[in-house]
Amino acid sequence: MGASVGFIGVGTMGGPMARNLLRAGHRVRVFDLDSQLLAGLEKDGAEVASSAAAAASGADCVITMLPRGEHVESALFGDQGAAGAMGDGVLYIDMSTILPSHSTRFAQRLQAAGVAVVDAPVGRSSQHAIDGKLLIMVGGETGDVERARAFLEPLGDTIVHCGPTGAGQKMKLVNNYMSIALNALTAEALVMAESAGLDPEQARNVMLGTVAGQGHMGTTYPAKVLKGDLTPGFMVDLAHKDMGLALSMAGELDAPAWLGAVAHQTYGLARRNGRGAEDWTAVYAALRETAMGDGG
Repeated sequence: MGASVGFIGVGTMGGPMARNLLRAGHRVRVFDLDSQLLAGLEKDGAEVASSAAAAASGADCVITMLPRGEHVESALFGDQGAAGAMGDGVLYIDMSTILPSHSTRFAQRLQAAGVAVVDAPVGRSSQHAIDGKLLIMVGGETGDVERARAFLEPLGDTIVHCGPTGAGQKMKLVNNYMSIALNALTAEALVMAESAGLDPEQARNVMLGTVAGQGHMGTTYPAKVLKGDLTPGFMVDLAHKDMGLALSMAGELDAPAWLGAVAHQTYGLARRNGRGAEDWTAVYAALRETAMGDGG
């Protein structure tokens, strides 16, 4: 028979995750401020708890999936919080996306009480949550992460141990930083195409044939800067020039190009650092110099 799981926060992502734990044979006790969500899960076989503490009482594993750090803190340490009901040796998994500093602070308080702690924020969509195919980024001690796999594997098909406590949150935020910024840049590019009288679907198909649509992580970075090769395939100087041309066109069209303007400055920084004749991926090395004094 499966383990006893207290699951706190059963909204858009948490609800399907709790159901997948039920399907995997675990006994799941759920708590949420929304009684309708709880009623739906009760019909699917979950036990409904009256508080976070009640959800955690007697559980082998307690999972939180909440919107913000303050919600996690309240669920753990507030009135009728789960922390007071977690005994020595209980496994706690926070699958919310919160600040790593908050995650570490909460972990230290729980670990002092003998609770094993893992942070495991998720990537992908609500449909992936329903299908049990989330990408899960995990932080924690190796033994605790291995123990957590019994609860994570029903939820995701890709589980990545990113490092010690808080590393899962750090990886999630880096990933989201890039994907969210790329979404805005994608919108700028397609609006620029339309403003120039181009068919946005045709523009999309063109970009799918280049790095614009294929992404640097799978193309230029592993081929160039990440293996220490900055011989130019496309020079920083040329990237800076072409971005300048695109910005000039955007200005003539009154098309928004705010992210492009910031990127232009990044290439300018690389040029000022003597990297104008290097591969355009040298902007990574230039930013490392700025951030860490390391241009490796």
